[in-house]
Amino acid sequence: MIRRLTSIMRKEAIHIVRDRRTLALSFVMPIVMLLLLGYAANTDVRNISLVVVDQDRSPASRALLDAFRAADYFRVDFMVDSEARIEELIGQGAAKAGLIVPPGYGEQLVAGRSAQVGFVLDGSDPIVAQNALASAKLIGQAKATEIAIERLAARGQGSQFVSPIDVSTQVWYNPDLVSAYYMVPALIGIILLFQSLILTSTAIVRERERGTIEQLIVTPIRAGELVVGKIAPYVIIAFVNIIEVLIVGALLFRVPMNGSVLLLLALAALFMITTLGIGLLISTIARTQQEAMITAIFYLLPNIFLAGFFFPIAAMPPILQLISYFFPLRYFLIIVRGIVLKGVGIEALWPEVIGLTIFGLVVVTAASRRFRKSLD
Repeated sequence: MIRRLTSIMRKEAIHIVRDRRTLALSFVMPIVMLLLLGYAANTDVRNISLVVVDQDRSPASRALLDAFRAADYFRVDFMVDSEARIEELIGQGAAKAGLIVPPGYGEQLVAGRSAQVGFVLDGSDPIVAQNALASAKLIGQAKATEIAIERLAARGQGSQFVSPIDVSTQVWYNPDLVSAYYMVPALIGIILLFQSLILTSTAIVRERERGTIEQLIVTPIRAGELVVGKIAPYVIIAFVNIIEVLIVGALLFRVPMNGSVLLLLALAALFMITTLGIGLLISTIARTQQEAMITAIFYLLPNIFLAGFFFPIAAMPPILQLISYFFPLRYFLIIVRGIVLKGVGIEALWPEVIGLTIFGLVVVTAASRRFRKSLD
């Protein structure tokens, strides 16, 4: 058995090495995907373009604008004279938000009364709008508190100001709330899934198209041995991909590694067995390499959108949350984020490990039974 298995592994390795373009692509593509998604898939919204109408032009209005400039959430790009101009710039997409300071703003504050300002948003991009709205409210509240303290100080009561509620906050695992820390570890799962499906989904089909499957038919090799032999060389490539992503993520994105690398590699191997088995199952079903590629991509899309990579599963409708349990990427994203960011051990990941184990057994068994030593 060992000799037959080694022969299949050696044969598949020769195919991989001879196809130098694919081999090079398999090592370069993870880095390219990491760079593109690591920088592009960023939910940290900064420097939102702001257009301002200052109809008061008082020291108080200028102080308010300075408060918006001081925060890195906004960038004052336009100073205009009318609200119609704000609507025009936001409609063109040149600005994402507008601040309107009405006449008499400074006089209202000097008189000790409440003053209002207007803030309008482009809601066509909800992520930017939500961040801008929260930031504007935070800046406004901070400025209001500052003015209240100044008024009490003017009366000689500045030391008497006490906030009625003091909320002590502490952020664990990602204190600076850097989105790259959340996205980059998940890219390990995306890259492994993408690589394993694309590379292995054509494995059996390639044998059939090249006419070399007849050589397998006349050999005494079993279906399970063929599946394992086909998978093994790609596991080695996948391990190299993991190391690449971890190193580049640490160097470029400063992603910390708080858990055990060995545990991550061990559980990544379990995930790879599952994904490589799915790729081989696709390969046994498809009749051409083109059909295998299309099927693999068709399987990739729901994994990306329903496994919690871009969107939190808790925010999805209940039916989609249920469907997400049928994608192994869901379990691995919890594992990789837990190990890399939280530094948890195997004791906290048993549900996900059991889920991946069940997937691996089912998929590899299905791929083995699907393979038939015949030309049909």
